[in-house]
Amino acid sequence: MTDTFDPNKLKNRFRGYFPVVIDVETAGFNSKTDALLEIAVTMLKMDDDGVIGLDKTLHYHIEPFEGSNLEPEALAFNGIDPTNPLRGAVSEKEAFLEIFKEVKKAQKASGCHRSIIVAHNAAFDHGFVSQAIERNGLKRTPFHPFATFDTAALAGLAIGQTVLAKACAMAGIPFDNREAHSALYDTERTAELFCLIVNRWKSLGGWPYIADETASDSEAEAEVEVEVEVEVEVESEAESNSKPES
Repeated sequence: MTDTFDPNKLKNRFRGYFPVVIDVETAGFNSKTDALLEIAVTMLKMDDDGVIGLDKTLHYHIEPFEGSNLEPEALAFNGIDPTNPLRGAVSEKEAFLEIFKEVKKAQKASGCHRSIIVAHNAAFDHGFVSQAIERNGLKRTPFHPFATFDTAALAGLAIGQTVLAKACAMAGIPFDNREAHSALYDTERTAELFCLIVNRWKSLGGWPYIADETASDSEAEAEVEVEVEVEVEVESEAESNSKPES
C-alpha cells in the first residue's frame, strides 16, 4: 500500500534522489589525465515546512594520483601547491570511501533511494568524480551514473546569470571573490544558490505540482531496477575495455 504523499519530505521532492552538492579543484580540464586536488561535498536537508537547506559538509585535499598531469596554468588559477605538506592531503580512495559512507548514511536517513550530484557546470565535476571512482575501482557508488542538477543552468533560468559569483550576487548571497576557487567555499555557495532556487520555486507555487500524480511503489521500484541495470552495463563495458587483448 502506497503511503500518503507528503510534499515536505526530501524523498518526494526530487523523485527519490538525494541531492549532494559537490565542487572539485583540479590540475587541468582533462578528467582522465589531470589530477584531482580538492573536493568538498555538502549534503542537504528539508525541514517540516518543505524548506531545503544546508546540512553536513565534507572537505578533502587530495594527493595527485600516480602519473597524473599538473597543468601550471590550472595551479596558478586555483593557487594550489600539490607538494605543500601543510595541505594534509589524502588519497583519492580514502576521500571517496569516506564520502560514500557519509552520503549513504544521509541518503538512507532521508528515505531517498539514490544520490544525485548538484554542481555548478556539473559536467566538469561529475566527470572528475566519475573518473576518480573508476580509477580506484570503487563499487556501489551512491551517485547516479549520469544525471545531475546543474546550478549554472538553473541560475540562468531563475536568476538570469550563469557565472556562480554573479548568480550569487543577483540572488543576495554574499560571495567573496578572494575565497573563490576553494572547493569548500564554492561548494557551500553553490549549495546556498541551489537551495534558494528550489525554495523560491516552492514559494511561487511551483511545488507541489498539483497535476502530478505520485508513482506507485511498483513503478518506483522498476525505475530503480532500470537505473541499476544501466550502471552495471556501464561498469561491465568499462571493465571489458580495460582488459588487455589476449
